[in-house]
Amino acid sequence: MIKDRFGNLAYQLAALLLAFGVVSLILISVDASPSETYKNIFKGSFGEMRKFAEVLVAFVPLLLVTAGLLVTFSSGLWNIGVEGQVVLGAIATTWVYRLLLESGLPPGLIIALAILGGMVGGAIWAALAGILKVFGGVNEIFGGLGLNFVSTALTIYLIFGPWKRPGVASMSGTVPFPDEFSLPLLANLRISPWALVIAFVGIVVIYFLLQGTYFGLRLKAVGKNFRAAYLLGIPTWQYAMYSFLICGALAGAAGAVQVAAVYHRLIPSISSGYGYLGLMVAMLINYQALWAVPVALFFAALNIGSIQLPIVMKLDSSLSGVLQGVLVLFVLLAAGVRQKFGRKAQ
Repeated sequence: MIKDRFGNLAYQLAALLLAFGVVSLILISVDASPSETYKNIFKGSFGEMRKFAEVLVAFVPLLLVTAGLLVTFSSGLWNIGVEGQVVLGAIATTWVYRLLLESGLPPGLIIALAILGGMVGGAIWAALAGILKVFGGVNEIFGGLGLNFVSTALTIYLIFGPWKRPGVASMSGTVPFPDEFSLPLLANLRISPWALVIAFVGIVVIYFLLQGTYFGLRLKAVGKNFRAAYLLGIPTWQYAMYSFLICGALAGAAGAVQVAAVYHRLIPSISSGYGYLGLMVAMLINYQALWAVPVALFFAALNIGSIQLPIVMKLDSSLSGVLQGVLVLFVLLAAGVRQKFGRKAQ
């Protein structure tokens, strides 16, 4: 067991070094210093408290999305529609806010109900992908992608239609909610400690769900071999739907946090691509919840730190996406190589 863990760690480190090596070659080819580039990314993420707070702002929804994806991946499902589930969570949160702002209820209760509404919205949108998969025979990848486009179109429609600002619609989004209806922020920073609590509670619940419960064991059995699980008496289609609902609820929570703690309104790009980024994080950690926190923090730091590159080095900030993609590819390649040669060694 210990030997296997060290072997896996060695392959992961090799993949990490290769990924940085490839990106370094790309940088050299455009006459940029790799060491200077990585230094600026680090400074842009951790150079001061304000920048680190921005990293945490990106970290919260990314961790929630990753936590949800760990459930669907465990059940053998590729929930590509998680991006749309984040968006529907934000839409549902905005709807609850608009419904209750004039109700006279305490602001804290309205915030809690809005976040809960976001989780329900995300779960319902995920359930649509699940129904298409289970009852319609539509592959969850295609169903999810289609629902992603619908969610984006719905957001634009609401912002420029029923929920537009008085007088004129604006790409800046709907009318901002009053400050007292937002999650409290740390002094002079954009991060809410309550948002961090929600994210950590989410990943801890998923960790124990997958590692220490009978439900998690059955979910993994469905993911390993759908037909064998069915023959053993596990209600497979129900577990597939459960995994979609749980993932959708956590993705909806990510969208809710974007509205309640970051933007304080619904904007066109409310998901910020965290659904797709969460897919990469989940693949990179090989679906192990224990690694979700450090890897999600690493990816969030890359995203925020790369903003420095156009300013300081005249490099496009999309370089962080290149590094993230190359890293995932090499980790998957390393896993395949280890599996192949590990079997031969045995």
